[in-house]
Amino acid sequence: MKDYLVLGSKNLRRRGIRSWLTLLGILIGIAAVVSLISLGNTLQETVSSQFNIASVEVISVQAGGLTGMGPPGTGVSNPLTKQDADAIGKLSSVEYAIPQNIKTTRVEFNNIISFLSATSLPNNEMIKDVYEINSMEVSSGRLMEKGEESVIMIGKNIADKDKNSFGKQIEVGNKLKINDVDFRVIGILEGKGSFITDNSIYINQKSLEDLTNSRDNVDIISVIPKDKDSINKAKEDIEKLLRQRRGVKIGQEDFDVSTLEAQFESINQILFGIQAFIVIIALISIVVGAIGIANTMATSVIERRKEIGIMKALGAKNENIFYQFFVEAGLLGLAGGIIGIIIGISISYLGTSGINSFLGTETKPDISFLLIFFALAGSFLVGAISGILPAMNAAKQNPVEAIRG
Repeated sequence: MKDYLVLGSKNLRRRGIRSWLTLLGILIGIAAVVSLISLGNTLQETVSSQFNIASVEVISVQAGGLTGMGPPGTGVSNPLTKQDADAIGKLSSVEYAIPQNIKTTRVEFNNIISFLSATSLPNNEMIKDVYEINSMEVSSGRLMEKGEESVIMIGKNIADKDKNSFGKQIEVGNKLKINDVDFRVIGILEGKGSFITDNSIYINQKSLEDLTNSRDNVDIISVIPKDKDSINKAKEDIEKLLRQRRGVKIGQEDFDVSTLEAQFESINQILFGIQAFIVIIALISIVVGAIGIANTMATSVIERRKEIGIMKALGAKNENIFYQFFVEAGLLGLAGGIIGIIIGISISYLGTSGINSFLGTETKPDISFLLIFFALAGSFLVGAISGILPAMNAAKQNPVEAIRG
């Protein structure tokens, strides 16, 4: 086998440009499979991190009827209210319900103005529940306590001078002017790799209401069921309650009640569908590459008839000739696979860097060594199988006729 590999490698190098053109199809296909599956896995991790919820047993309630782009609850025709949250919290299947607002605010620091998202924190003991379900901790300073109205916490990216738009590091104790009102930074949150958490300002509910004149309306209600086994019942109870309160029938809901688990599944299904589609396209490219290898090897048999005849005249058996061309075809596929994997991994790193730059996250590329192994094995097998017929044809050559040419 070592002799077959050495001889096959020499023959491939001898053919030069033809070999490179032959393996192009497999190269593109393997590069597409490796890069897009790796990017798909990375994107799944990135999307999952955006929720930043410690428990998937959280139920999210938002108003429907969106009329524009923006944070949850923006531009809805019939917003949720604090009374809705109170009513949900009294359901037998619900442990508690936390109403929150998410508003875009005008923020000034270092004489530079930026528009950032501000999320409200409860003005009561429920603030601890928010910290718990969101796994919120500070890297410096401290967490806000209930009732504090002139202070804020900020996400990691807002504090970072290299990632914020203020051109200066924000430290604990600095003051930010939000909608022309001064607030002191008391805590900088630990980075979560979440675009939402790492780029948000956290502020007391009453303070945000005063800044944005949103006294009664709420943008989102986070609901914790009594236990994880009752999450579906809690969801049904909330939907039934809101239909009654908002006077709508089944199928006409102007609100959305969803579980994080269902959102994860929906996102994963979309990403899986995209990956499957891309893999199918890549497989077509690999098939084209396999046809190219078969064509190249068939041409090689014709060009090397004298070589085959001489080898047979010197005592080479049919199986020796067969394995030489079989291994040579496999090496063509393997070479395309190796280069495709290198390109695929490079694309994966570049794509992950782009995702991190766009979302402000710190996700690492998800490179599966199992995927690389199967890509290498598959590319060799595709090449080898493509060379079976030409190899059989070479093995059947009559040595006398082959030498005559």
